[in-house]
Parts: sequence; C-alpha cells; structure tokens
Amino acid sequence: MRFDNVTFEAAYGVYKQIPPSTVPEIVFSGRSNVGKSSLINKVLNRKNLARVSAQPGKTITINFFKADGCRLVDLPGYGYAKASRGEMQRWGTMINDYLTAGRNIPLLLQLIDMRHKPSQDDFQMLDFLEQTNTPFVVVLTKSDKLNKTEYKNCLAARTDEVSPYGPLAVIPFSATKGEGVDTVRKYISDAAKN
Repeated sequence: MRFDNVTFEAAYGVYKQIPPSTVPEIVFSGRSNVGKSSLINKVLNRKNLARVSAQPGKTITINFFKADGCRLVDLPGYGYAKASRGEMQRWGTMINDYLTAGRNIPLLLQLIDMRHKPSQDDFQMLDFLEQTNTPFVVVLTKSDKLNKTEYKNCLAARTDEVSPYGPLAVIPFSATKGEGVDTVRKYISDAAKN
C-alpha cells in the first residue's frame, strides 16, 4: 500500500450522510487529545493531512481518507469534557451508528495514551470492540514522553489492562521519534487486503 498516496476524501457530521461501505475501512479511534491526527500524519508521512490541534475535541466529524483499495477513517475523539452535552451525545450516536452499521471494518486502531491508565471511555470502547468481534490493535501513543523505567512499567501495565479485551497487538508509538510506525503500517496494509 502506498502510504504517501492517501488523500482527504470527505468529512461527515451525521451518520446518514456517509455513503455505503464499498472498500475496507481502517478506523482510528481514541479519546480527545490522544494523538490520532499526529499518528495519521506520521504513518502517512505527511505534515497536515489530518489537522493537529493542541485543543482537544477538534475533530468533530468522521473524516474519510482515500487510500489504495481502502479508506482510512478518523473518528471524533471521545471523552472531551468541555464539549456541550448535546455535542457529546451527537458524537457518541454518530460513532455508534458508524461502528454498528455492518460496514467492512477489517481493523480498528484503538489509541490510548501510554502514560495513563485507560479512561472509563477507553474501557467502554474496548468492551464494545470485544462484544462486536471487531478486529483491533491498541496503539499506545506518546511513548517518547516516558523515561526507560516509566516506559517499561507503563508498557507492562497498559498491556495487562487491555489484554483481556483481545487486541491483535499492543504497539508503543511515538509520532515524534517514529517508534511503532512500521508496525502500524504493516497492520493497516494487511487489513486493507481483506
């Protein structure tokens, strides 16, 4: 798969706007400010294909990117406390509608900040993925922000916390240093062939 050949396709604010699933869709999910946009840009070797913001809750639509024979799908970050109740409900409904519509989703990348125990929302998402038999990997973002001892301890703790939900892999990742990029690309490439 040509990762440098991916282009932005469309953004949708409500599920019913989304066209039918015609090719495999590789999905990126995670709480607000976990580093989804940074990961997407790093994996695709681009600067600003996915907009990065210091302000959480910036992605408020489901964003589709066109790739070789598949689509990459960036879901809005969940768990952002400063969004209005109505807005959070709309995001939750849209994400749920998307994930339960029987679309062709051979892989979901669930991003979790490596430095912190998964949030209640993260655990809810992991539970949902397990219940729906959605194939997924856990990508532990911001690994570069830990020293060697913290890294080792956090990797062990996060792996223990997420393993009961059955991820295909747990991948430490740094958008700054490039750790995990090749592994993430391999999982995406393999899933895109399904």
